[in-house]
Amino acid sequence: MDVQPWVWATTIAVLLGVIAIDFLIITRRPHEPSMREAAIWVTIYVSLAIAFGIGLAATTDGHAMDFFTGWIVEYSMSMDNLFVFILILGSFAVPPHHRQRVLLVGIALALLFRGLFIAVGAAAVNAFAGVFYLFGAFLLYTAYQLIANSHDNTEEYRENAAIRLIRRILPTTDHYHDAKLTTRIDGKRHVTPMLLVMVAVGLTDVLFALDSIPAIFGITQEPYLVFTANAFALMGLRQLYFLIGGLLNKLVYLSHGLAVILGFIGAKLILHALHETTTLPIPQIPTTLSLAVILLTLTTTTIASLYKTRTTNNHTGTTAGTVDTAVRGADEDGDLDERVST
Repeated sequence: MDVQPWVWATTIAVLLGVIAIDFLIITRRPHEPSMREAAIWVTIYVSLAIAFGIGLAATTDGHAMDFFTGWIVEYSMSMDNLFVFILILGSFAVPPHHRQRVLLVGIALALLFRGLFIAVGAAAVNAFAGVFYLFGAFLLYTAYQLIANSHDNTEEYRENAAIRLIRRILPTTDHYHDAKLTTRIDGKRHVTPMLLVMVAVGLTDVLFALDSIPAIFGITQEPYLVFTANAFALMGLRQLYFLIGGLLNKLVYLSHGLAVILGFIGAKLILHALHETTTLPIPQIPTTLSLAVILLTLTTTTIASLYKTRTTNNHTGTTAGTVDTAVRGADEDGDLDERVST
């Protein structure tokens, strides 16, 4: 895929323009968006991604399918990001009307660092096809970790080393001062929680890139497609947080679904590495099959999660109703203590 420099420049300029407009809107009117507003923006970003893919289909040969598959992979993995974002924003007690600003800055930082990761990854792939062994093994290990840790439901955010270092070397305040990153107290400059939470969100998304970048290289090795798929997945992440943040707890099998997807792509990467570095007749997995596996996995995961959540809630509601009825009956008979002890 021969991407001219002006195409790269135009793409990056448009992305920077969207971020600038977003930031200007948020700065002028800090607020927590309604479900309707978030849904409209998510629809706009999804429509832009679809339009971009259609444009690729009209101007390139077969690259649109690679883009759509990579974009869906990145978007599905972003769901895991959202759960961690919820924990971070809750841990730092970010005021609701400032959460958009925090997420936007974090996403902008993630785009910057992911661009660097993609450049390094593309250079490594072009220099040595054997790097796919490393990518594949890493994704298989990540898939195993997702399955092994799926039982750990501890909803707690632990500050990373960077945040602890900032707290150690710089004076910090426990209170927000509107949207200021620093403030002056008794003539001394202090770091506010706003700066700390922005760093935490940005670094967390960079860590997620360690999984997502190798995953999308398993779909396509075209740096332009890898970058744009990541960009479109990240650009709608802020609005997606406000749209489905409360529904994430219902996707109880999300980690299992992501593990299947990462495991599949990891195996695909290792097969590709064997095909490129040996003379063995190793088959290549087509992008259409990858897309089918990914969509089937996500659909199955969602349906199974919603069914599990509904069944659990119904069981809990029935149990609670039974207990409540027993308590009311005991109270009416005046022998509550006797029934409880029994």
